[in-house]
Amino acid sequence: MTTTAPGPAHGSDRARQRGLIALCLTEITSWGALYYAFPVLLGAITVDTGWSTMTVMGAFSVGLAVSAIAGIPVGHLLDRLGPRPVMTTGSIIGVLSVVAIATAPTPGWFIAAWAVSGLAQACVFYKPAFAAITGWYGPSRVKALTALTLVAGLSSTIFAPLTAAIADRTDWRTTYLILAAVLAVITIPTHAVFLNVPWRRYDGQRAATEQPKRRRRGILRSRAFICLVIAMALASFGMFAATVNLVPLLTEQGSSTSFAAWALGLCGAGQLLGRVGYGRLAKATTTRVRTVAVLAAAAVTIAVTAVTAAPTVTLIAAAVAFGATRGILTLLEATAVSDRWGTEGFGALYGAFSAPSTVAMATTPWIGAVLTDWVGGYQALFGYLAGFVVLAAVFGFFSVSRSGHPSEDSSATNP
Repeated sequence: MTTTAPGPAHGSDRARQRGLIALCLTEITSWGALYYAFPVLLGAITVDTGWSTMTVMGAFSVGLAVSAIAGIPVGHLLDRLGPRPVMTTGSIIGVLSVVAIATAPTPGWFIAAWAVSGLAQACVFYKPAFAAITGWYGPSRVKALTALTLVAGLSSTIFAPLTAAIADRTDWRTTYLILAAVLAVITIPTHAVFLNVPWRRYDGQRAATEQPKRRRRGILRSRAFICLVIAMALASFGMFAATVNLVPLLTEQGSSTSFAAWALGLCGAGQLLGRVGYGRLAKATTTRVRTVAVLAAAAVTIAVTAVTAAPTVTLIAAAVAFGATRGILTLLEATAVSDRWGTEGFGALYGAFSAPSTVAMATTPWIGAVLTDWVGGYQALFGYLAGFVVLAAVFGFFSVSRSGHPSEDSSATNP
């Protein structure tokens, strides 16, 4: 029998609050062990194993690519089963994958272990957490999503120094085994116990009916959905590439490494500011205006950074503003599908929507390096990146249907 809670938000306030707090804790831990530990340990891995940096980085990129591909079927499972079994299983897979990474004797084993890690990422990272909160909170999802991204944004702040401290006292393999234990102790029981908020499930009979399938196919083939996917993929690539290459750009233009690192830190601070202010932005703007304005602002800040690479007040302001647009982009992505088409079948739609963006981010370091060589330097690269994000804003304009009405969910913000 299908379990359907009344109204657009499911579960008692107390159960939803417990679920939100649990997700804040597990997102910090999952991102820390499965993502942010890697750049800290990269040098130690290459030195100890003798494997090339390209091989090790390639394995990490394989994991991200698998995460993107797996996101689509995981989205269907979320719609059918809810977040509790999906994220608990993902935590178990994540622990096993980290153990496999730590014990990898060959590059092939290492790559395969990261591929398994990618499957775990699809089950425990932001996307399933966003689906859970969207289903639980309905109309009040923006506040809950903001809270999650603010707290989970501390993952790198916590786990980068923690990983470095452990690695200083042991080796990279032992460090990963310790992180696997942390991941197991925190995420598996937390997901299993606290994600027990009532969930609107599709039973076999309902899933077999043509109406939900027809609606989903119609959305996936619509001009608005295709434009939205392209817009977010371009924006994710352009903004992530700008972040990754900010320090090289500034040092190429004569800034000190310490100032460049400080500017990158200001981007991080700007992300928090952007996420804090997203709720007010969402209330004050329509979906189309919000999407275009954020992407256009990001393009401007990237361009300003490219032409103002010397240490100036303008550059500092651009770094903070760029960070703010990156912070907003996370929430813009989290609400993009539900703002346009409601929460019905959200997991499957969001999985299809987010896969190209994940692939774009996975390939950013390699493509960014190729583009830098092709265009002749980081300043020119930033000019192209600004152009990509401008193009994203154009596609964003056409990412809202002409009718202007979200489907199946009166809680979605106005287009």
